[in-house]
Amino acid sequence: MNIRRGSIHLFRFAGVDLFLHWSWFLAALYIIGNQAHDYSSLSWNALEYLALFLIVMLHEFGHSLACRQVGGTSNQIVLWPLGGVAYVDPPPRPGATLWSIAAGPLVNAALIPILWALLSLSQSAGSTSDAHTLLGEIWKINLGLLIFNMLPIYPLDGGQILRALLWFAVGRARSLMAATVIGFVGIAGLIGLAVWMQSSWFAVISVFLLLNCWGGLKYSLALSRRAKLPRREGFACPFCKEGPLIGPYWLCSLCGKPFDTFQSQAVCPNCSSHFATTKCGDCGRSNPMAQWVVPVFAPPIA
Repeated sequence: MNIRRGSIHLFRFAGVDLFLHWSWFLAALYIIGNQAHDYSSLSWNALEYLALFLIVMLHEFGHSLACRQVGGTSNQIVLWPLGGVAYVDPPPRPGATLWSIAAGPLVNAALIPILWALLSLSQSAGSTSDAHTLLGEIWKINLGLLIFNMLPIYPLDGGQILRALLWFAVGRARSLMAATVIGFVGIAGLIGLAVWMQSSWFAVISVFLLLNCWGGLKYSLALSRRAKLPRREGFACPFCKEGPLIGPYWLCSLCGKPFDTFQSQAVCPNCSSHFATTKCGDCGRSNPMAQWVVPVFAPPIA
């Protein structure tokens, strides 16, 4: 789902732009105003919500920085009432995908002992009741986000980690299909929980997960169909190492005609336009044709 529209740019760190969706402010007003009984003043409720913002931001930066570490692309994070979305595009390898996804929950796991130590120090120092309550709530929020995110429901982190682990054994397409099928079972459980608790919040989350899980299932079917198509030998994407498909799967940006760029050496046979780079249909990266050529090493002469 595209939530980038209507977002406010906050800052840029380590090559990653952080955006805040406008609906975040509406959720802040509602949540802060309806939790006034937990503290002596609304300012403590505001601090608790800002702490939630900080925890989610650190979680998403964990995803983005890990993705960039393994050579992937990640330059945008959007925070909104349902959490955060880090737009990560790791190399299409199970190990790179696993690290890019697992780094987010690892941030929450690292925060658990830190927040617990601060909570213990506040208790021993005899801090005010509101400050001690705030630290306790922050610790609970972080733990709750970690537990919820680790549920094996695609596209939650737990579901994507499950997909990455299955990828090692059954491949890219089948692992995604298995993760989405398991995700549908989990979403059914969340919908039942939403009805039982009469929680509109859980209902909204369930619908969001359902839409993304359905999109993941359709993508897995597309990957399965693509895996059965013939590949051209002698060429491989320099980034993902996949061979290009045989056929007119590239569209000329000038005349609009499809053609096989590897058959015509990056020249459109309809209008004779030459293209400096060729886009990979598997990972989406563009590279010069010369970098696609797989070198052939001749055996040494005895």
